[in-house]
Order: sequence, then structure tokens, then C-alpha cells
Amino acid sequence: MAKPGNPSAGRGKKGPTKGSGGKNKRSLEGRGPTPKAEDRAWHPAGKRKAAKERFVASGGKPQIRQTTGGRAPKAKAGDDTETVTGRNSVLEALRAKIPATAFYIAQRVEMDDRVKEMLSITTNRGIPVLEVTRQELDRMAGFDGVHQGVALKVPPYEYAHPQDLLEQVIGRGQLPLFIALDGITDPRNLGAIIRSTAAFGGQAIIVPQRRSAGVNSAAWKTSAGAAARIPVAIAPNLTTTLKEFKKQGVFILGLDGGGDVSLPALELADRPVVIVVGSEGKGLSRLVTETCDQIVSIPISSATESLNAGIAASVALYQVSSIRAASE
Repeated sequence: MAKPGNPSAGRGKKGPTKGSGGKNKRSLEGRGPTPKAEDRAWHPAGKRKAAKERFVASGGKPQIRQTTGGRAPKAKAGDDTETVTGRNSVLEALRAKIPATAFYIAQRVEMDDRVKEMLSITTNRGIPVLEVTRQELDRMAGFDGVHQGVALKVPPYEYAHPQDLLEQVIGRGQLPLFIALDGITDPRNLGAIIRSTAAFGGQAIIVPQRRSAGVNSAAWKTSAGAAARIPVAIAPNLTTTLKEFKKQGVFILGLDGGGDVSLPALELADRPVVIVVGSEGKGLSRLVTETCDQIVSIPISSATESLNAGIAASVALYQVSSIRAASE
């Protein structure tokens, strides 16, 4: 037993256990009532409330932010001269006046209206026309490439800046509908999404600087020429870009199987939106998920585990375009 007057009396190994004078009183008190779901910023209901407040504050129209300098897009690593193959893709590239350096055509190729128009455009623009063997075109098209007897040599793709594209769309008086890719590395998925964006009234694609597919020959081919009409922008940091868009009155929708909103019940389609598509395997990254105003799921049969990123983007774009058309 401790002797009277011993300073260690009433102490344990970790400090005083008696006579605290109420210093630990707060630890014994409750934390008060649980905040409503809509008052919790991270909760889906809180995100819906914040989105509604932003929509009211912006008057339903996105705002142009005046920024200057430092907006020149960077090429993606490994980009070099590309070869566009396939009759639709080559013709669309020529119609869009892509600065091609050479047009290749197979010997004894079957002529149709598209090939005739290609020859007319290349002749008028002074683009060299080179007749080659089908074996040479096979080599240029690469593994499993389908060239249909024609190919076009084009310079590296010129990416836009996301902010520039948003300002252009707002300036034209259009309602922004962009697609952003999060972790999609297959250029064929990128090409398919470019094609769907063009088909359903979207205006642009945003890809991250790193760990993302770029616009190469495979993307050109899969897009069936839509890459000549739908611009692709590079975001140095996708999360930062999405946050900047939110400040301007754009709403961010993430696609994920475990979403809090089912696509048919989507309420933000008639507003300026960016639809973020993640990879089929990993889905959306954590930071992007936290940035989204809503996480939207596409109802599918229980027999199917997930949708390909390109298909998921197409379904979402169709739904948004249908809702917008019905509200006009």
C-alpha cells in the first residue's frame, strides 16, 4: 500500500486514475444526435443535396472560368506517326482534313464510291498516293488489323485541353455531355467510346495523362472515323479536372455496378454532365468516386457479371440523350 504523502498514490502506470477533476468528462458524454443523411457530405443523399444547390446557384448553366497560360496539351507517351486503316476511318480522316503525309492503296483494289472519293481528296490536296501490295498493307495494319485495301499515314494525334473544350461547348450554347475515362488502357475501348459519343450527341472525351489508352491506329480503326469529329483531351490529373468542372456547374456521374442510383432513375441527365467510365476489372478509382455527384449503376441480368467499358458508356450515353430529347 502506498504511504501517505507518497506522490505516486492514486497513479497507475499511465497517469492519474483518481481525482481527475472532471478532465475526462467529455469522453463520457455522447456526441449528440446523428446528422441527417443529406447533411453528411460523403453520403449519397448529401451529394444529391449539394448537386441540387449547385444547380440552383448556377441557374442551370455552366460557367466559363477565365484562365490563362499553361494549357498546352501534352502528347501521350509513345505517340508517334500513326497509320489509319479501313475505308470508313480513312475517308473520315481525309474529310476532316487531317494533315496526312501519304495514302496507300492496294494493287488491284476493288473500287467503290469511298475509294473514289479518297483518291479525289488526296489528289486535290497533293497527298502522295502509293500503290502497294496487300502483304505490305497487312504489315502496316498490324496484328488482326483490317485495312480493306487502304491506309493513311497521319501525324501524332493532337490532344486538346479539357477546359478549352468545355469553353467551346458552352460558347456554342450547347449542353455539355462529356465522357471521362478512368483507368481504361485498351485503345479499342477508347475507339468504341469515341464512336458512341458521336452517335449520341456527346461533344468530347477526357483521358488521364497516365495509365490510359491514347488515340492510336487501333482507336482510329474502332472509332470508324469518329475520331476525326470527336476531340479527345488530356487531363494531367483527372480528379483535379473533374473538381474544376464541378466548380463551373458541371455534374459528375460515375458508372459502377454498386451505384446508389439506377440509370433509368437518373435525374441529372438534363444538366451539364461528365460521365466517368472505369475499367471493367477495377472500376472507378477511390478519388474519382469521391468526386462524383452520383454513382450510377446499369441494371443487368444476374447471369452477367459486368459490362465492357465501351458498352457501358454506350448505354449511359443513350439514356442521357433519350432523357434530353424527351425534355425538349
